[in-house]
Amino acid sequence: MKRAFIIHPLPDTFAICRLEAEEKVPQWALMSRIMFMARTDQELSFICCQEHVPDAVRADRGWSGFRVQGPFPLNEIGVLASVLEPLAQAGISILATSTFDTDYFFVQSGKEKDAKKALLMAGHRIE
Repeated sequence: MKRAFIIHPLPDTFAICRLEAEEKVPQWALMSRIMFMARTDQELSFICCQEHVPDAVRADRGWSGFRVQGPFPLNEIGVLASVLEPLAQAGISILATSTFDTDYFFVQSGKEKDAKKALLMAGHRIE
């Protein structure tokens, strides 16, 4: 049996942004209340509150975020899978990321109700 989790919708609308790998972290990204960043040899990417993203920035806007209530030990197995599997079965595309304490995932705006329904049907709680 899969574990059930408490899922918290986040109040903001998010954008997924891409900059060139060598660019500095912009101040606008750091202003976001919630922000995730990844730098590779190919890109610098952010998930941040859409309101801070300049129009000229390459971004996919209009994402809704969710937090899985944690914290979880870093070696706990299947947390994200138990949340994302029902979304995949419902045909909902996601972007997932993690912190030290828990997992976050994002769905395109307009898919929030479907995501919540799929999660509830899988036994999770939405708070």
